[in-house]
Amino acid sequence: MSVACGSGKSEADKAAQARAKASNMAAAASERKAETQIAARVKANELGQIPVIMYHRIIEKPPPGDDRTPAQFRAELERLAKENYVPITAAEYVTGKIGIPAGKHPVVLTFDDSSPSQLTLDGMGNPKPDTAVGILMDVAKKNPGFRPVATFYVIRDLFGMAKPEEQIQVLGWLKDHGFDIGNHTRDHLNLLGKDEKEVEDQIAAGQSLITTLIKTPPVTLALPYGNQPRNKKWAMQGSAGNVKYDYRGVFLAGYTPAPSPYTKDFDPVGIPRIRSKEKVGDCVKFCSAAWLDWLNANPNDRYTSDGNANTVAFPKFKAPFVAAPFANRALPY
Repeated sequence: MSVACGSGKSEADKAAQARAKASNMAAAASERKAETQIAARVKANELGQIPVIMYHRIIEKPPPGDDRTPAQFRAELERLAKENYVPITAAEYVTGKIGIPAGKHPVVLTFDDSSPSQLTLDGMGNPKPDTAVGILMDVAKKNPGFRPVATFYVIRDLFGMAKPEEQIQVLGWLKDHGFDIGNHTRDHLNLLGKDEKEVEDQIAAGQSLITTLIKTPPVTLALPYGNQPRNKKWAMQGSAGNVKYDYRGVFLAGYTPAPSPYTKDFDPVGIPRIRSKEKVGDCVKFCSAAWLDWLNANPNDRYTSDGNANTVAFPKFKAPFVAAPFANRALPY
């Protein structure tokens, strides 16, 4: 009798497990349907292109080149906010951790050369209002949902700070406020044509510069002048002395929007960036004002979020372009 009772209990357990499994499957199917409906409603395309914008100094009287005035920088940020862009960091981009609201578009704001015009702290540890960070924080305050985050590619001239304590303060402030710090090599040497040792020495020295101060290794590298070494892989992985580096992405200096990290087109050893500039000269086609116009005119080619960081949503016919590592997150509609 005891064996029969035990057998009966086991059958009851199996039946309960089957009902629970069926219920879970039904709930999952219902959730999937709801997610697909949201993706379709906002015309999500998480295989679309992402603008990665490159900035240098933000100064009142910039010489010809890549520097911008505070007014120009503010105007571009305000345009991005108005056009439903949400800043993400370079680290979030290359690792595929893009968690922004449904219907919004990611943009990566990057700053090269760690200039004092990008970030200078006042005596109370707050960004001065006319610096890039001060302007970004102000625009974000006036535009809820516009995340005040960016990636700073630093060199040894760390925001004009000479003392290690001051350098720790400024890098620590960035880290504590959700900003991303990337490597731009220590001395900003052109790596084009350099041998493997020279390339690795410069990148490892930049890596050490950052980790000595804040103990957090950078996830990405921006190449000085956008020039790749003879072997592109030297920029991704290498070592010098006891310092090793292993990056998830290497950024160039132009000239197009970047592919989604979820597509087969994504190439971590050479990610394009867009210079911040109005439509003049070669920038009529290849800088930020021109590319933002193009993305607005071609919304089906732009990355649009479904609002769920755990899925990769896109129109069904784009399915052949999904990169294999993200196939299990695919949400075609």
